[in-house]
Amino acid sequence: MRIAVLSDTHLRAGKSLPSFVWEQLTNIDLILHAGDLTHMGLLEELACIAPVRAVKGNCDSWDISLPDRDIIECEAIKIGLIHGDTGRGKSTQERAYAAFENCMVDLIVFGHSHIPFIEWKNGILMFNPGSPTDKRREPQYSFGLLTIQQWQIEAKHLYF
Repeated sequence: MRIAVLSDTHLRAGKSLPSFVWEQLTNIDLILHAGDLTHMGLLEELACIAPVRAVKGNCDSWDISLPDRDIIECEAIKIGLIHGDTGRGKSTQERAYAAFENCMVDLIVFGHSHIPFIEWKNGILMFNPGSPTDKRREPQYSFGLLTIQQWQIEAKHLYF
């Protein structure tokens, strides 16, 4: 199973993802968005490629209801999906981890910081894809790709 991972796109109406991102979204089985879409149209565009699961970020204020967090099961792997702006912890990754500490997840996907991050913590893979549209102080834009096969998780960042 191939999963594209996005976060912090911050797109306004009439704007879309960079062409590099669209070009990479081939043979994708699922798309995860860890919040701060700011425009509902992006979910509709992404849904033309693959099923989409998304959570609400701190900049998402439209009237469409998205959960604050979600748990997605993919081939026996449980993925926790959250933006990471609220909860216990001093850093985004600490808050994301705390949000799922009693949920038996294998992977936590989060956003908010716009900083690509990948690290194992107590047997859970913590993954932030960064941002494909708002890199802030990062040298490059980024998003993520997960491959789940035979109970194994491969996670990588795609930079441009």
